[in-house]
Amino acid sequence: MFSINTFQDGRKWEAVGRLEISGEAFCTGALISPSLVLTAAHCLYDPVEGTRVPVKEIQFLAGWRYGRASAYRHVRKAVPLPDYDYTGSSNTSRVRNDLALIELQHPIRNTTIDPFETDTRPENGAQVGVVSYAHNRSEAPSFQELCQVMSQQDGMLILSCAVEFGASGSPVFSFDDTGTPRIVSVVSAKAQANGKPVSLTAPLNESLGTLMAELENSGEKGVGVTPMAAGSRRDIGAKFIKP
Repeated sequence: MFSINTFQDGRKWEAVGRLEISGEAFCTGALISPSLVLTAAHCLYDPVEGTRVPVKEIQFLAGWRYGRASAYRHVRKAVPLPDYDYTGSSNTSRVRNDLALIELQHPIRNTTIDPFETDTRPENGAQVGVVSYAHNRSEAPSFQELCQVMSQQDGMLILSCAVEFGASGSPVFSFDDTGTPRIVSVVSAKAQANGKPVSLTAPLNESLGTLMAELENSGEKGVGVTPMAAGSRRDIGAKFIKP
């Protein structure tokens, strides 16, 4: 079995990056190809207005660590799952559809950045891990301790991982015996179950194919923006939901 210590160093996770939103907020995203970033659908919306953030105001910073990124990219297109409803009530339907795919204006072809493979929904009891930029560790990607899939409820996964604001869109990884990480889900929200913190996540399943088709059919395009200066940002945080 692999050693978890292998993955504690943030430098192992250059394909995980910060999504800068309008210079005021951030989420976490992960490369699944040189030009595609997987994240949470609610990261594409302005939390005050409830409207879609223009793609020209979104930037992906791959491997962001203490003021520098391994690659900076503007966004060409961004699509949520068609059944995702940002204005809908906080329920299991909203969580299980909380997935989005972002197409970068230019692929990231860097020998130190390897996009992640994806995998099918993990079973109950399976060990998984979350890599994120949360508000208390926002300057470098952090791998949390291994946690478990506690249950599956109406298509969403409930994990024993405790997440914080800024972890929205973070990839959830499964690991084989060699320690190869594969994305199986995306963090949507944090909650409490039996008085303990848990995370609610959207599994990929057939949703990734749906997102690919949506992206292919989308006519939305963005324009370039300049790199955003460091400064205070409000977190686009996960909503509190009690399963």
